[in-house]
Amino acid sequence: MENRAAVIGAGSFGTALSTVLAENYSDVSLWARRAELADAINQTRTNEKYLPDIQLADAITAYSSLEEAVAGCVFVLLVVPSHAMRETVRALAPHLHPDAVVVHATKGMELDTLKRMSEVIAEELPASFRSRIAVLSGPSHAEEVGVKAPTTVVAAAEDRKVAQIVQDALMTNRFRVYTNPDVIGVEIGGALKNIIALGAGVSDGLQFGDNAKAALLTRGLAEITRLGVKLGANPLTFSGLAGVGDLVVTATSRHSRNWRAGNMLAQGMTPDEIVEQMGMVVEGIKTTRAVNELAKKCGIDMPITRELHALLFEGKEPREAVNHLMGRVRRHETEDMALRYFESQ
Repeated sequence: MENRAAVIGAGSFGTALSTVLAENYSDVSLWARRAELADAINQTRTNEKYLPDIQLADAITAYSSLEEAVAGCVFVLLVVPSHAMRETVRALAPHLHPDAVVVHATKGMELDTLKRMSEVIAEELPASFRSRIAVLSGPSHAEEVGVKAPTTVVAAAEDRKVAQIVQDALMTNRFRVYTNPDVIGVEIGGALKNIIALGAGVSDGLQFGDNAKAALLTRGLAEITRLGVKLGANPLTFSGLAGVGDLVVTATSRHSRNWRAGNMLAQGMTPDEIVEQMGMVVEGIKTTRAVNELAKKCGIDMPITRELHALLFEGKEPREAVNHLMGRVRRHETEDMALRYFESQ
């Protein structure tokens, strides 16, 4: 059973990653929460709802039973929405192989606790698993991964050997995996770029142009880095795949559901209307609420996040939010570096 891997979550990205694993494993299980979806995948060999037009390899079998999905698997990849992570891992825990490596590819924060996904997973698994938890992140739209377009991502784990296990499990000639020991930075970069992508969608929806979007992405990356470093991340992580790489692709691509959601916000739609129309989770919406609270808790200034929170949850108009951002007090671009320089003179 060593050549069996499991993907927990049959949404677009989970389905796409199952196609990557099928190049390295002879038996890949894909768990779907709804039995009817699992049955449809097995019958049609496609996931018409979440990743249409992608033919699934014979090695992939869908299940609606967690126990059946992970039986004998020593590599388990979690791709469920952030709000469902704790419940899913709790249900999964009794069925895991004792030697399993548990990886997640979920780019969000838990709303109630403000915790990262690896922290949530660690709390719900026995202590013996905690050294074998990893995260997969980086610029990787499901639509492109599914058709085997060249893609490069990062696998992060505190134990280098665990990161290398993830690297070996997913590396193909079209899917390249780098390793990184900075779990905090990789998770923060993956989650917070969705907030900035919402803002990019708003900017484009208001037809503010490329200059405005370039400024938004640049200052957004500064916000991500400030919070990440405060939480213990390596600042260099944010100049890599899980930082600027993922930010650029999510804030500029037609595949990005967060960018599309921001565009809808600019047209006056509410968050509930957006989610209902898209029919998929938009992680950036929940993440904005969580990170706005986390920034207050940590004493970190995050003006873009704050204005998007006001737009999403406080009834502020899109143009008013942008005007507040542009009208802020003058600052040095590299605030912390400039402050240290002038204090030394």
